Amino acid sequence: MPPNPSALDVQHHPILDGTPCTQAGLDLPPGSPPPPWDERTADDFSPYADRADFEFADFLYSEAQMSGRKIDKLSELLAALYPESDPPFADHDDLYRTIDATQQGDIPWDSFSMTYTGEVGVNSPPWKLARYETWFRDPLKVMEQQIGNRDFAGEMDYAPKRIFKGGERQYTDLMSGNWAWEQADKIAEDEQTHGAVFAPVILGSDKTTVSVATGQNDYYPLYASTGLVHNGVRRAHRNALSLVAFLAIPKTSQEYKDDPDFRKFRRQLFHTALHRILLSLRPHMLTPRITRCADGHFRRVIYGLGPYIADYPEQVLLSCIVQGWCARCLSPSDDLDARSGRRSHEHTDALIEACSLQELWDNYGIVGDLLPFTTGFPRADIHELLSPDLLHQVIKGSFKDHLVEWVTEYIKQVNEPADAARILADIDRRIAAAPSFPALRRFPEGRGFSQWTGNDSKALMKVYIPAITGHVPDQMVSALSAFTEFCYLVRRSVISESTLAAIDDALEIFHHAREIFRVTGIRLNGFSLPRQHSLLHYRYLIQMFGAPNGICSSITESKHIKAVKQPWRRSSRNRPLGQMLLTNQRMDKLAAARVEFKARGMLDGPCSAPILHQSAAPPELVPEGISNELEDDEGGAVEGTACLGDVRLAQCAVRAYPRNATLLGEKIGQPDLEDYIRRFLFDRKNPGAPIPGSHIELDECPEFNGRVFLYPSAIATFYAPSDISGINGMYRERIHATQSWRHGPARYDCVFIEKDPDLDGFRGLHAARAFAFFSFTHDGENFPCALVHWFVPTADRPCPKTRMWTVTPDFLDNGAPYKSVVHLDCIFRGAHLIGMAGTEFLPHYFTLHQSLDAFELFYVNKFIDHHAHEIAF
Repeated sequence: MPPNPSALDVQHHPILDGTPCTQAGLDLPPGSPPPPWDERTADDFSPYADRADFEFADFLYSEAQMSGRKIDKLSELLAALYPESDPPFADHDDLYRTIDATQQGDIPWDSFSMTYTGEVGVNSPPWKLARYETWFRDPLKVMEQQIGNRDFAGEMDYAPKRIFKGGERQYTDLMSGNWAWEQADKIAEDEQTHGAVFAPVILGSDKTTVSVATGQNDYYPLYASTGLVHNGVRRAHRNALSLVAFLAIPKTSQEYKDDPDFRKFRRQLFHTALHRILLSLRPHMLTPRITRCADGHFRRVIYGLGPYIADYPEQVLLSCIVQGWCARCLSPSDDLDARSGRRSHEHTDALIEACSLQELWDNYGIVGDLLPFTTGFPRADIHELLSPDLLHQVIKGSFKDHLVEWVTEYIKQVNEPADAARILADIDRRIAAAPSFPALRRFPEGRGFSQWTGNDSKALMKVYIPAITGHVPDQMVSALSAFTEFCYLVRRSVISESTLAAIDDALEIFHHAREIFRVTGIRLNGFSLPRQHSLLHYRYLIQMFGAPNGICSSITESKHIKAVKQPWRRSSRNRPLGQMLLTNQRMDKLAAARVEFKARGMLDGPCSAPILHQSAAPPELVPEGISNELEDDEGGAVEGTACLGDVRLAQCAVRAYPRNATLLGEKIGQPDLEDYIRRFLFDRKNPGAPIPGSHIELDECPEFNGRVFLYPSAIATFYAPSDISGINGMYRERIHATQSWRHGPARYDCVFIEKDPDLDGFRGLHAARAFAFFSFTHDGENFPCALVHWFVPTADRPCPKTRMWTVTPDFLDNGAPYKSVVHLDCIFRGAHLIGMAGTEFLPHYFTLHQSLDAFELFYVNKFIDHHAHEIAF
């Protein structure tokens, strides 16, 4: 359910409260309107001739990413087809010149070079003689562009905040955490900053490879995002994360790669580059800078280095520690889960004064001859600023690289090789047999592929627990389920104090249950693993920085595609970096121009009058057995205002099916459809009757002779901010009920149906399977409906091993499936049920299309997505 602002108690920082001011820096009275933007006329799309030219340029360059040669060919064809008028652009050079002339988003690239400054001789290795070039854009201008982005109006916090609901603290965006408030307290010690905005600068860096096949082409992008925008904006990749720099990557031959001098130089180069890139921000970390904000007001802005998004190897580099140690605390590398104090610059400085370099390395995991780049900036301590990394610490690290591998090792260790292979093959078949669901990544051959992505690990996590249950000890299943519970809790978009308590409980159970891996000999050396150890810091980090899903490395990894990989593919591959910089600059200009044109209402409505084409079939019908493009759209993020959501029938009814209820029922294998409709009508006409329509004599039900229209699917739209949703948290999914999906077997999805809104979790829901979506009219009222087969829980609480509810199909006393017609308004959203195989092995021919028919017991898979986890507990 979307948040009700009136139910929230939001307290803003009393001193650094983001007071609007004049362009000269004088505070405005409360309620003052913002000054007008520098408006242009409604038809001034300069440097583009008109809206059509801008849309055409944006389409060719940003969306289609058409090559220069193809742009030239298209221009030639347009000139030939329409000789009476010139094409929008004469050729690709004309297009590029126009984009380059765009003023919006114009932040030029700059560079600096660094070299090794130690002793160099004629026999020095090549890396000591090379020049290392870093390309960057002014981060101050990048931040001002983000803060002033009119597309973010209403989606920014201009002051640290504390959110309470029913007296309970909630953590959401970065500005809702304790860190932003504490930073504001420090800044407020200077009276000249009172009324200013504290604007954290979130940074992230990570090497990426653009092509393995053509050689090792590595790039080292640095990204930046203002911490003022809400997490949903940053996760939606709406230009709230900007490419700031390409860092230099020193390379050397195998002969010198382990040379201490080279390793030290590589670290020094990294920190020196970061320090130099960020220098333009430093004066305004103490003295406010008047800046135009997204809502049109001017405000005095104080910057500060904020959370740094990085995986573990990058955290080691950033914090100047030894591999295997924790970058946040002082726990020894051989006992990371031991209680210890937190690292800090001050503590490190004291140790450097008292210890030798070797003692620092051995006893504290500190690289003592390096200084983190944060030492050169006010109020910045890298040990405090390292953000939680859900992708690498939790999903890819602790889950896939640790737990999944340990389960595999266990199976191989306790079974003969042939039996182990048989069990692992059955686990793969169970994974492959998981019923279809929107956005569920398929594993048709199980887990047997070499290149694992973060999305692969997320997808495996959704279906892995039922797959191993019965093949491994219960305690091992409990360890996996407790860990998965922890993972889903920390990935929520809103985390309350109650959620933090649940996180603590899940982590405690996981730590207890994972001992099974030590007892069975899989982890004889224990669990002193940096990525698993990091889970202990999550409660504190959530309280400091808010919900971790807004500062996760999955955001920067997604940015790699648009900022690095696609520009590289568009380059000639000959000295590609310069071409990649130019591509990014043009993309940013087009995006900034679109934001401005949209904010001024210049892009409202269609670009031109719609062209009407005569359709061969009525618009509400699609051919029988043909899967059209709309039906292949499984759903995804929905832009728009947060609301309760709804379920609606697909856009088109199925053509060439009978309209008579009896004949339609026979056609779709539901011969009692007309009876079900009559019983449904009885319930509609007799709400609160002591005996429901399903249990009375049929002749007591209303007659029905109307036309029935069959639909292949329904669309559920609901508030799911923890999933990949729209800016305001809305998400949609398609629920199928069709005799043939994508020209293959039938697909009849499962749904959640509301039972009792006063009960929490799955206790307030029904699980059912939809066998038909249809509509009909009776007594002048239209009824969108579904024919469903009900499931009933097998217990009054979730399975303690898997943490999932278990259900079984419901049948009448005569053995017939218990089915009924329900109004579409009763359906909440899609549900995912996975068959309980237990110790049985699936046949080799078993497929996902058989799963919902073959099993007697099912898990209600709350791990299929984050919204399901929040409602089906």
